[in-house]
Amino acid sequence: MKMTARDGRLIGFLFLAVTVIGWALNWPAIKILLREWPPLFSRGVAGVIAAGILAAIALARGESLRVPRGVWLALGFASFTNVFAWMGFGTMLMKQLSISEGSLLAYTMPIWTMLFAWPVLGQRPSLRGLAAVVLGSAGILVLFSGQLFAGNGFALGPDKAFGVVLALSAAILFALGSVLNAPLPLEPVALAAWQVGLGCFPMIVLGLIFERPDLGALTGSGWAVMIYMILGPMGVCYLTWFAALKRLSPTTATMGTLGVPVIGVVSGALILGEPLGLREAIAAALTLSGVALALRRTPPPTIE
Repeated sequence: MKMTARDGRLIGFLFLAVTVIGWALNWPAIKILLREWPPLFSRGVAGVIAAGILAAIALARGESLRVPRGVWLALGFASFTNVFAWMGFGTMLMKQLSISEGSLLAYTMPIWTMLFAWPVLGQRPSLRGLAAVVLGSAGILVLFSGQLFAGNGFALGPDKAFGVVLALSAAILFALGSVLNAPLPLEPVALAAWQVGLGCFPMIVLGLIFERPDLGALTGSGWAVMIYMILGPMGVCYLTWFAALKRLSPTTATMGTLGVPVIGVVSGALILGEPLGLREAIAAALTLSGVALALRRTPPPTIE
């Protein structure tokens, strides 16, 4: 039976749903894992193992892992912005911020992409783009209302402030990478394997030097979360993401990933008991509305 275009789009949306749910559940999974292992080391170990699995899958699909000459520098920069900054900082911030705070701040990267596209690519923000900035900023202010000021003084503590810096750094560096990074001459799964591996290996080294993890501290639940992170968000979800991109437009697929912070916040409330009330709902609505407007102009590539 011949598959119609409508059938292809339906399958694409199913792949996208698997991707979004898998990436979203990774936020509470990280929180659980950080109870036993430090952030850089835990994320680095999961990433390097996942990179090996992705490399094996790439070879099984007939993709070459060979990196052409002259591409290594660009690949290294892409690995830094797309993986080391995004995943590394995104994991570290979970020590200071709730899932709602961390995910909404990190997922402002399309707004930053739009702003970077102005000086770098000459794409001036439209009225829609300016509205995106206003909505996104309003959402963040609502999210942290009550924490910014107490009386007449600044009340955001140093730990919380450091988490905000990490979240914005992850978003800004990822956005900068999506503007500056040129397409690399590698097949998609092979490219993901290289980026994840090159971006996560330094996390292990830095983790061993500065975090000094207790290698025997991981319990059964910790191992279960680690296996999920390796096989789910960093394994299956990359494959379903590429499968979705084959069947859906990049804008449609990227817009769909706005469900990641929403599901992440809800799952954090259900699994970890994190706060989920009117303030968080309004902040999410404002921030993600701004992100959606920004995505309509400059959709970036998405990494979990």
